Amino acid sequence: MTQQQLAPGSQTVLDERTLNAEDGDHERFAHYVPKDKLMEAMVNGTPVVALCGKVWVPSRNPDKFPVCPDCKEIWESLNEKPR
Repeated sequence: MTQQQLAPGSQTVLDERTLNAEDGDHERFAHYVPKDKLMEAMVNGTPVVALCGKVWVPSRNPDKFPVCPDCKEIWESLNEKPR
């Protein structure tokens, strides 16, 4: 097998936006949900739906996790000002 060589001075860049979510990937992120729904879910133990489509019963502190890139992209697109 031939190993591929990079040109001198080049580097590999991983574009995370093109990665498919594998099982469990959503568990590593904090997701965007309406604040009132989040509080209700935490008190009552009911599921919520994030902007990215993840459905779960929140139980952990979201401040300890990075923001879900899909939720962030959707949120930013919803809040773009028209030109």
